[in-house]
Amino acid sequence: MSENNGKNTADWSLARETAHAPGAPLVTIIGDGQLARMTQQAAIELGLSCRVLAGAPDSSAAQVTADVVLGDYALEEHVREVSRDSDAVTFDHEHVPNRFLDALIDEGVNVQPQPSALIHAQDKLVMRKKLRELGAPVPAFAAIESADDIAGFFEAVDGQVCLKARRGGYDGKGVWFPATVDEARELVEKLLDKEIPLMAEKKVALVRELSAMVARTPSGEVQAWPAVESLQEDGICVEAVAPAPNSTPEILAAAEQLSRDVATELGVTGVLAVELFETTDENGQPEIIVNELAMRPHNTGHWTQDGCITSQFEQHVRAVLDRPLGSTEPTAPVVVMANVLGAAEDPAMPMHERMDAVWRRFPNAKIHMYGKDWRPRRKIGHVNMLGEDPTRTREQARLAAKFLETAEWED
Repeated sequence: MSENNGKNTADWSLARETAHAPGAPLVTIIGDGQLARMTQQAAIELGLSCRVLAGAPDSSAAQVTADVVLGDYALEEHVREVSRDSDAVTFDHEHVPNRFLDALIDEGVNVQPQPSALIHAQDKLVMRKKLRELGAPVPAFAAIESADDIAGFFEAVDGQVCLKARRGGYDGKGVWFPATVDEARELVEKLLDKEIPLMAEKKVALVRELSAMVARTPSGEVQAWPAVESLQEDGICVEAVAPAPNSTPEILAAAEQLSRDVATELGVTGVLAVELFETTDENGQPEIIVNELAMRPHNTGHWTQDGCITSQFEQHVRAVLDRPLGSTEPTAPVVVMANVLGAAEDPAMPMHERMDAVWRRFPNAKIHMYGKDWRPRRKIGHVNMLGEDPTRTREQARLAAKFLETAEWED
């Protein structure tokens, strides 16, 4: 919501000071998507509720939140207004300008995570440089400021180039794989003309993608969840399996320790997702490389809602308030999260009838819907399935998610 219907001040007409239990801490979430929605749901169980800065009254988080402020996170007045009287201010995305947050901190507002950490999730080049400085595993990379830069990098890595927008890319957006040096030059010139800051990194020989989730409090307590395997299709996460199957204990332990080290070294507070590539070294041995960081609850952590003693959403609320963290022990041998994406065409069968059909076949399916309208490839929900056998549990989760998408059983 760019100008809040032409207003320069946030709209408090939906805000309800009485929405919060007396004496309970107030957590403000800047952002109105499904991550904010599920964080609000977790907060309720802790005896508190959140305030949300939303772009629209029918957004995913605004639907389930009593204290909603309509505004724009890109306007400093709106960020300042929604943060007043808050015990903690946090986010469901990393796009709030850091200068706004620095000003809040100067005024004594508890902002978590802080801009000094957030910058490493906002700018991929800054992140790469810092991780290299810390000795974390990263691919070869370079800033790209001209067509000559990409030509030189293309030659240096034998054409194994992944070009990225330094800021704002997600779900496969802002990532390109030019096949030739001429294509790379043309692409860079076009993107730089649009004033898109760029970097390039060497494309790795991918075995699979992993995600290591961790939470950290401002006082330094750290708790990590088991590393998961994430499956991507067209740059969108469609599945996460916990713990990551067919991994060596050494790789899983390294991923978990890396998440702890990154959170500590960067001063991250709240939940952090360290997205990883599993690849092989020159001797054919498995190794991990950091892909990206997300400093908030993350799609690959949704399995924790039903498959872990403490979900990522509850842990995030605890962490930003600097309260003791909960156990991250899984509650089942295998947990699979399958995303529900909008199909090419929206089925005639209403979603709630599709949900009923899934429950009749799989009574153990835990369905989480986001209150979002259909749109092709849009994340509109997810299914968590707990089990003992990875193959069977994975198949059940996929079948359930696909039926929710298409109203047809794939088997």
